[in-house]
Amino acid sequence: MSALTLRELSTESAELLPTRETLDFIHVNYANVWASNSSLALNAASLFSLANSSAAQVITVAQG
Repeated sequence: MSALTLRELSTESAELLPTRETLDFIHVNYANVWASNSSLALNAASLFSLANSSAAQVITVAQG
């Protein structure tokens, strides 16, 4: 990756995006997110060893 010179940087331009009200022509605002992760581990094949594991995660988002 090469660095930009000041001349190259001065040729770049930016444009502002329209306001949120302008983009909101459908008037729909919703977000429903459900997530669930679970994990279980068992060490059953080794003699005289002990291992266990468990994990759980729940994410719920509701917006109207």
